Amino acid sequence: MDAFAVAICKGLTMKEATAKKAITVGLYFGIFQALMPLIGYLVGMQFETQIKSIDHWIAFFLLAVIGVNMIIGSFKKEEESCGCENLRAKEMLPLALATSIDALAVGVTLAFLSTDIVPAVSFIGITTFSLSVIGVKVGHLVGAKFKSKAEFFGGVVLVIIGVKILLEHLGVLAF
Repeated sequence: MDAFAVAICKGLTMKEATAKKAITVGLYFGIFQALMPLIGYLVGMQFETQIKSIDHWIAFFLLAVIGVNMIIGSFKKEEESCGCENLRAKEMLPLALATSIDALAVGVTLAFLSTDIVPAVSFIGITTFSLSVIGVKVGHLVGAKFKSKAEFFGGVVLVIIGVKILLEHLGVLAF
C-alpha cells in the first residue's frame, strides 16, 4: 500500500502519465517489493534484530527528505519544479527502497515459516507492480484537475507515510 500511495504521488505530478512511465514506476516498486523479502529470506535470522531496529528510521528519513523536497518544489514556478515527474534511478531508487524496506523483515519471517519463497516473492512483486501502475494513472487523473496543489499534496503524503511507518514501528500506532 505504501508503494501504491507513492505511485499516486508520482502520477499527481506528471504532465503525461504514459503507459511507459506507469510501467517504469511499477517495475521499480514491483522489483524492490519482490527483491527485499528474497534478501530477507536469504539473510534469515542473522541480521533480523539489526535490520528490524532501524528499518523504520531509514524509510522515514528517505520519505521525509523526498516529501519535503516536493513540498518546497511546489512553491517554485512550474519550470523550476523539483522534477518529481523524473523517473531516473536517482529519484526512484530511494522511493523504491523506502517503500520496501519493511519487506526485508517479511522475508526473514518467511524463512522461519519454511515458505516456498519463489511463489511468495513473485506474487508480492506482481501485485505491487500492478497496483503501482494503477496508482500512477489514478494520481495523474487527480493531478490533472488540481495541478497547482498536486506536488504539494504528494510531498505531504510522502511525509505522512514516513511518519506512519516510524510511529508503527515505535509502537505508537497499531494499524
